Parts: sequence; structure tokens; C-alpha cells
Amino acid sequence: MTPSKLAAAANISAELADKWAAPLTAAMDKFAINTPRRQAQFIAQIAHESGGFKQLTENLNYSAQGLASTWPGRFSTGTGPNELAREIARNPEKIANAAYGLRMGNNAQGDGWRYRGRGLIQLTGKANYQSATAAIGAPLVEQPDLVAEPAMAAMTAAWFWSKNGLNALADSGDTRAVTKRINGGTTGLDDRLARYVRAEKVLLS
Repeated sequence: MTPSKLAAAANISAELADKWAAPLTAAMDKFAINTPRRQAQFIAQIAHESGGFKQLTENLNYSAQGLASTWPGRFSTGTGPNELAREIARNPEKIANAAYGLRMGNNAQGDGWRYRGRGLIQLTGKANYQSATAAIGAPLVEQPDLVAEPAMAAMTAAWFWSKNGLNALADSGDTRAVTKRINGGTTGLDDRLARYVRAEKVLLS
């Protein structure tokens, strides 16, 4: 995909398109995201997930109330933030370790922070970094920050896409179904759909 085509499809600047065109093309080629409809859906979803290809590392700078709302089972008393939430509020490293520790393959001290969400579709947890490493062949477990770089951010997003059967859903044109597979719900559906309509129009022209 050329930078100019990506800029138009994703509604991003020429500078961002120059940065992302080659990594996205390589990733889409590897995982058979190879029709206008598949590519439009992929671009729309990853653009939404990454704030327009700008946010590649999970923002964990939560307030105590934010922690209670996001992870009520861990950080809420049922009526408000618990003591742990108040203790670790606004400390992203402590939040990551408290939220993600001892799950998703995060068994060693500090793994929650080490394997926090990165990439265009955020890769989270050591087990997922291990699976992506096996599929892609890059040392993501040893060097997790690679996932926040364009090449691996694009490749891990395309791997996630393929692993979760999203080409088939994209073929159906069902943005709601694709969104639910990625998000677990329909958060941001209107934005995702608008991005998809734009990208598909560009890529079919």
C-alpha cells in the first residue's frame, strides 16, 4: 500500500503515512489481509485502537476512581476505590503489576509492567508475547518494547487479526462483529464504522 493511499484511507498525515505504509503492507501480506474489504476493516480498527496510529503503549495513568471503574473486581469496594487503588493511583508501573500480575502468563515479579499493552492492537501479557514470538519469529519476550515500534506493532496486530479469524468477519462487512471480537464489546463502534466506510471507499476507488 502506498503512503498516499494509506493517508487517504486512514485519514492521517502524509508524515504518519510514510512511517506506517511499509510496515502495514508487510504485515497485511504475511497474514492475507489482501482484499479491499479486509484492508479497510483492518485499517479502520487499528486506527481506532491506536488513536490514529499515535498511541502504541497502554496508558496506565489511572486515578483511584478510574481503577475502580476499569477493574472493579480488583480495585473497588463496591461503592468506590479500595485501599489498593488509592495506594497505587497515578503510578503506571504499580498499576500494571497489580492489574496484570499472576495472570496472562505474568508469573514473575514485574511481568505485569514488562508485558503491558503495546502495539496497534495492544498485545498484553507474557503468554501473548510468547505466542506472537512463535508466530512472527521476533524476540518479543526478550525485547517487549519492540512491539511499540512500527514494524512489530503492525505485525502483531495482523497476527492478532489472523489468530482471531477476523479476515472471515471482514469479508462479511460486519463491523460490529469485528469490533466485538477485538474489543469484547462495541466500544467506539460509530468511530470504527466511519473509519471503515472511508477506508473502503478509498481502497475500492
